[in-house]
Amino acid sequence: MVSPKRTWPRRFAYALVAAALSLGAPAGLLLVRAAAAGLPSLAWARAELAANAAVFLYVTVSTLVVFLLFGYVVGRQADRLLDLSESDALTGLRNARVLEERLHDETARARRYRHPLSLLFIDVDGLKLINDRGGHGAGDAALGRVAAALRDAARSTDVAARWGGDEFALLAPETPLDAAAALGERIRTLARRSGPDPMTVSVGVATTVGGPGANPQRLRGAADAALYAAKGQGRDRVVAASADDSPP
Repeated sequence: MVSPKRTWPRRFAYALVAAALSLGAPAGLLLVRAAAAGLPSLAWARAELAANAAVFLYVTVSTLVVFLLFGYVVGRQADRLLDLSESDALTGLRNARVLEERLHDETARARRYRHPLSLLFIDVDGLKLINDRGGHGAGDAALGRVAAALRDAARSTDVAARWGGDEFALLAPETPLDAAAALGERIRTLARRSGPDPMTVSVGVATTVGGPGANPQRLRGAADAALYAAKGQGRDRVVAASADDSPP
């Protein structure tokens, strides 16, 4: 399951920036010595570096190591804060904001390159009854089971998220309708088998073939309508539909 757009972890980017900044230490030392010498020339600078090579090497290496470590630590904390801001606290999946951003990005890509794009909505059947019988701990456990099923079923290019309440979503780029329906069946089966207590989910699948008709609102609306149909047909099932056939 891919993360939201993050081509380079901040911990490494910050470390590289810090390493570049660390080069200012030996340069600054040379400038200080140059100022003390009056009006130095390029020949003077070469002679100064040769005469004090050990000093300049020590300043360069020690400052580089310190700045690298500092940048890595700061970047690691930035990565952690970013993960927290993009994740659902209960399930650890991506949150609705991240999914919405990726939905717009992927529909634009599908529109441009005419590639299929699928969106799955997954809803826990009878979560209120689960809460009434076992308390909110049982309800949280049920949500955790669905999240685990999504992680197992999702591919590296997919984005799994908690959409809100008892509803989850899976965005599947480069996925036609039949493959998306099969993915929904896998999620449904995994959720049912993931714990000792009986639990089912309903899945709504919508797909666009791409091109001018690819639209995030239309895809989201078609997936929601398919989920509603799965609920209406008795729950514990997958209903798939083409988003391109839905009203704009």
